[in-house]
Amino acid sequence: MAEEKDVGILAYGAYLPRLRLARKAVAETNAWFNPGLKGLAKGERTMCNWDEDPVTMAVEAARDCLSGRDRGAIASLSFASTTLPFEDRLNAGIVLEALNLAPSVNAQDLTASQRAATSGLVAALQMARGGAGPILMVASEKRRTKSASPLELQTGDGAAALLVGTGPAVAKLVAHASRTVDFVDHYRGEGFEFDYTWEERWIRDEGYNKIVPAALADLFKATDVKPADIAHFAMPCVLPRVAAGIAKKAGMPDTAVRDNLHAVCGETGAAHPLVMLVDALERAKPGDKILVVGFGQGCDALLFEATEHLPKLAPRLGVKGYLARRKEETNYGKFLAFNDLVAIERGMRADVDKQTPLSSLYRNRRMLTGFIGGQCRKCGTLQFPKSKVCVNPNCNAFHSQDDHPFADTPAKVQSYTADRLTYSPDPPHYYGMIVFEQGGRVMIDFTDADAATVDVAAPMRMMFRIKEYDPQRGFTRYFWKAAPAARQGTT
Repeated sequence: MAEEKDVGILAYGAYLPRLRLARKAVAETNAWFNPGLKGLAKGERTMCNWDEDPVTMAVEAARDCLSGRDRGAIASLSFASTTLPFEDRLNAGIVLEALNLAPSVNAQDLTASQRAATSGLVAALQMARGGAGPILMVASEKRRTKSASPLELQTGDGAAALLVGTGPAVAKLVAHASRTVDFVDHYRGEGFEFDYTWEERWIRDEGYNKIVPAALADLFKATDVKPADIAHFAMPCVLPRVAAGIAKKAGMPDTAVRDNLHAVCGETGAAHPLVMLVDALERAKPGDKILVVGFGQGCDALLFEATEHLPKLAPRLGVKGYLARRKEETNYGKFLAFNDLVAIERGMRADVDKQTPLSSLYRNRRMLTGFIGGQCRKCGTLQFPKSKVCVNPNCNAFHSQDDHPFADTPAKVQSYTADRLTYSPDPPHYYGMIVFEQGGRVMIDFTDADAATVDVAAPMRMMFRIKEYDPQRGFTRYFWKAAPAARQGTT
């Protein structure tokens, strides 16, 4: 008997930065100006390292999602964010190159709304129903906030990824409904760095409490599923008790309301509906009904049902795994410096021209962005970077190198240095020689590294990060770095 093929989610993944900024540190610094911040001082928020941005987080979430899967089958890539690092460059194209997806894959950026991810997910599922796919849907966000603002404490940095299409889905789509309403709860005009936010009571009463129930009513009319059948209700909202109130009004059980992860993460902007959806999938059982809502100039509501394939999904870190990969950060000044919210003296060693030769970047993009090295056809030796001559002294064959991907190959530290003379935004600068499990080695920068996590023979994994930022021209250059390996979680 042929296996039933559903349109839905085939795999999922997430990424949350390792650093967690203690909200207490923020409130204690700024309470002299805004005493009300003390009421928001509990818990912690995710905080990007200096070399992380929405692109790097999107790559890591996608790698988590695609763990153990054939990337050659992907037909389309959508990248949702309101904080894309390039205003006029295909950010999804960088993600595509880093994942070594085929040039034939259609890639697009989705932006300008906090529901960009859920709207993109609706479109991806509709495309899949029409025969396209699989489609990789990635959402990532790093919102800039004013110092001493409530938003600084409420937000967090993070990303999530879903692979959708037909086949053995871990969660099949049951129904969806959308409403588009030009309700402005906040906005960021062209040329402005920060969001302008309106009054909370207005947002709650006229926004969430009217727009979301209308969308939910449309959704439940389109299916036989009853509100009482919902096992997981995922609706991001930093306003207290709003999600619970909407669930109760709709007839969903109190136990269905998902934790919004505020205490341990913060709201990750446009990515947060998918982050909460991934968190729900990690905890769901076959048959559970999962309802996810995205809010922003309207509302998207998507209803999924977990299937028998969910427990069979290959292990991945996901939200649980990346929440466990944690380092507390109590230095609020570091957060301000990493986000260019304060001017600091970086020293003469930082005064260099960081222009990127675009022709060289293009010609070497598979090595630099895709981390592709070589394997000798004659002797099998692996090497990075790829060259015209095999590095094996017993071979030295000419023009014998085939492409070999190194990004997902485990490695160990052979030697390392913690350098306080070389300029680094987060001194000391860790770098060293790493040896790959299957062969090959490279001298490379380390990231998310400290004295407690780096030593000779320590296990490392490659991570896509910012290499340098050119402040004169606004160009971000990316490369790969070695990071202390995190243990794989289970679904």
